[in-house]
Formats: sequence, structure tokens, C-alpha cells
Amino acid sequence: MFRARRREDVEAVFEGLCILKSNPHALRLEVVMNAKVDPLGNDVDVVVHGEFADAAALAAYKAHPTYQESIERVRPLRDLRLSADFESSF
Repeated sequence: MFRARRREDVEAVFEGLCILKSNPHALRLEVVMNAKVDPLGNDVDVVVHGEFADAAALAAYKAHPTYQESIERVRPLRDLRLSADFESSF
């Protein structure tokens, strides 16, 4: 989850994260703007949700050039990055 440093950079953060969709190592990867319908917490602008076959696939995803390119584009524009990693029972 990401928040842009400045309102005018939200679209650039979104676009910088969208390049992750071309990374072939995720089973499923979504990059979406936060709908901000929760009245108590709207600190996040963009959400990235990825699903991976296993830890090796996640490591390969992070080693892929698009991952580094996204970091280089987004890091200077964001002031918040939250990440949660978990194994699903589904």
C-alpha cells in the first residue's frame, strides 16, 4: 500500500506501480487506486495485491528488473509504503 507525498503525484505513483503487472512471476497481480470509502482511514492512495505460487516465485518477482524499475520510479514520490506478507489457506 502506498501514499503519495503530494496529491499531484498520485497518478505517477499509480503508473510506476502498474509496470509491475508485466512481471511474469506473480500468479495474479492487481494495482488499484484506493476507493477511499472508509470514513476512518484513507491514508493509502494505491494498493498492490499480488499472489505467488510459493516463496521462490516471490523471490523471483523481487529479482525481476521491473521490480527495481518500479522502486526507482515510485520511491521519490511516496511518503508511505506498507507491506503485508502472508500464506493463505485458500
